[in-house]
This record gives sequence, C-alpha cells and structure tokens, in this order.
Amino acid sequence: MLVNGCDCLIVIKTQYREVGVPYAEETIREAVSLLTEEAAIEGDGLCRAIRKSGGVTGCVVTPLTIGTAPLLLYLAMGSAGLPLYVSETRNIYRYKLDLLPMENSTRFDLVQERGGERKLYTVCRVNGFELRFNRGEAIHLKLDIKGERPPEIYPYADPLPRESGERFMGDRVTYRINGTEYHNIYGLTLSTEKESGTRTELWIKRSLEQGPDIPGIIEELTITAQLLRDKYEYRYFGMFRITLTRLVLISDETSIDSADGVIGPLRYYVAGTVNAEVFTIDGGSLE
Repeated sequence: MLVNGCDCLIVIKTQYREVGVPYAEETIREAVSLLTEEAAIEGDGLCRAIRKSGGVTGCVVTPLTIGTAPLLLYLAMGSAGLPLYVSETRNIYRYKLDLLPMENSTRFDLVQERGGERKLYTVCRVNGFELRFNRGEAIHLKLDIKGERPPEIYPYADPLPRESGERFMGDRVTYRINGTEYHNIYGLTLSTEKESGTRTELWIKRSLEQGPDIPGIIEELTITAQLLRDKYEYRYFGMFRITLTRLVLISDETSIDSADGVIGPLRYYVAGTVNAEVFTIDGGSLE
C-alpha cells in the first residue's frame, strides 16, 4: 500500500549525516514470509503456519532537493570517492559517485514515523532505483530498499529533521549526447537493478519536430540538473550531474497516429559505466 507524506515522515541516517526525506509515497514495511502446512486427509483438519521475518522491504519516492540530493544519490549509486575542493570557490566540494551492486553498496538506517508511531529499520541497502526527469515537474527519485533485520521501536521523542529546501525541476535540466546538447528531450527515466550485479536501462521521450533525432548508439550521455535560483556559488552547490556511457537502442516505441506534435519514447540499455557528481558546502564524508 502506498502512503503519502501528509502525516508521515522518513529520515535516513548514515554515520555522519541525517536527512529528513520529503517523500511523495512510501511502502517501507517488515518483510514477512509464512511457511504453511496444509491439512492432511486424515487428522484434525487444521492448517498451520510459521511466521518468519524477512527483514525490510518497500520503497520511497521523493523529490530531490538541495539538501537531500547529495546523500540520496550517493545511497542510490552505492559508493562515493573522497571529497575534492572546487577551486575558485570558498567552501564547495565535489564527490564522484560510482554505481555498485547492492551487496557492495553503503548501508544506512531509516526512521519511519507513521500514525504517531516511530520505527527504526537498521542496516538497509538500496537494491534498485529509478530517477525520473520530466519538463514542468520536480525530479523524483524512487529508492527500492531492502534489509535483513526486522524493525525496532525508535526510542527517542525528539523532533525529527525535515527538509524543505528548493527542489530540482525538470525545466532546468540539460542533456548532452556525444558532446551535443539536445533541446527536444521532454522526459527521461533512468532505471537500475542492483541485486547480483547492476542492470541499467534508460527511457528517453523526445519530440520528433523540435530537433535532430537521437542516435541508436550513444557513446556518452550527460544529464545536468541545476536549481532555479542564482545565488548558489558558481552554480556548483545546487547542481548534480549524471554521466552514462555506451548506450545501445533496444526498442523504439514511437507511435505516430496524430496530426499534432509527436513525443516518442526510446529505450536504451546501458552497456558502459554509470556515475554521478554531487556538490556540497562542506568536505565531510557523505557516509
């Protein structure tokens, strides 16, 4: 069951950081399996079941903000390099994020407040994610979360942090394909599965009338998202960038059955690398 964020709160905790996630939907819950024993032909006719906790399962869908984007993208990708100071700025640091399988990704804790009850889910990992860009909408990240430990009651009554910073919007995203900027991309969805290796696909929605068509093989695609305000120093703090290499077209699902403008989807498989860059105003670890 999807739960909206009206009276609920999700907080993600790592060793050094704690961020309240302004989510749109969430399904975080205890994963339960039942071992059933059916009634025999002869006997008392009772069905029995053994309840076994399977840890944690579910997802969180959240709009990316200036305060949450660095940490959430880091958890989605799985690994971050050392912070590098950005020259000619006062206190801006850059982190390179690399995509890793779930088994090698960073662990984190999650606090869920719902209906006046707080639960703590420990030793969680991201086993898949989906990043959605659409013109006129906030950029949303869906994190599929998995853990091996059952939830605990969160014992602290202190107010939990809430993030209300500026949100990244699809109108401020640029797409560069093989070094050329494309202005006819209306939406893009990056989908990655991380269990037993990584598998990444990309959906591109483009207008056929407003620019050149997108090639079937893309050597490099760079997606750069910036915030609307202009006060962020050198546009680094308030920006993130995702780079994908060696994309191969696997299907073109464009259907031209209208006299109006056509926006057709292309589906690509990412055969190369996936990495990201995020920026913060301090040099502390994202962990």
